[in-house]
Amino acid sequence: MTQILAYKKFVAHGGDWGSTVTEQLARSHPDSVLAIHLTDVPFGHLFQKPNDPSSDEEEFFKKNEDWIQKEGAYALVQSTKPNSLAPGLNDSPAGLASWLVEKFRSWSDCDGNLESRFTKDELLTHIMVYWATESIGTSFLPYFEFANASALTWIKESIKNWIGRCKVPSAFAHFPKDISSPPREWAARFLDVQRWTEMPRGGHFAAMEEPQLLAEDLRLWFRRFRTSRHN
Repeated sequence: MTQILAYKKFVAHGGDWGSTVTEQLARSHPDSVLAIHLTDVPFGHLFQKPNDPSSDEEEFFKKNEDWIQKEGAYALVQSTKPNSLAPGLNDSPAGLASWLVEKFRSWSDCDGNLESRFTKDELLTHIMVYWATESIGTSFLPYFEFANASALTWIKESIKNWIGRCKVPSAFAHFPKDISSPPREWAARFLDVQRWTEMPRGGHFAAMEEPQLLAEDLRLWFRRFRTSRHN
């Protein structure tokens, strides 16, 4: 952003892995990142449970543990044996479609009716990106690398956390059927939360499910930082 595109200041948004990237971008470059917008609290913070959790945080931890038991097997496989799973999915279009579409059905605000949220064309386009490029295996690598990061990597991240929470202004858009439903106080432990929006509908795939709601929240939040856009 700064060296190639020549933006001295910019804002960033992310969800899921994107929220982790966005938070680290803000922590590492606070002089350039004016503000961030997230749809969830980066999942890595779940390994930093406090000694004084609130009742809402305790409920959040319990729901997350239940979700991992019911829905988290994919992450464990991708974190430990990605090269055992990927060839089978690369070799079978039906297998690849099943692996991906199951997530859209389980993690979206569709109440079991997949086509109430996504058209067949949208789903097939998403699947074809992986099929035509044979990239399902490389899509697993963030999970494997996170789970198998070197000690040096974790030391660097720990140093960032010792410094304290991220000081960059942060906003959250919470979609009710997302796979994670953290309370605001959990987010505030790590980020400077200045805006928190409870969305009326939508799930994990917010940009696909509710693009207008997400875009409006992004505009409202980032509008206040426009005075710095030419700096």
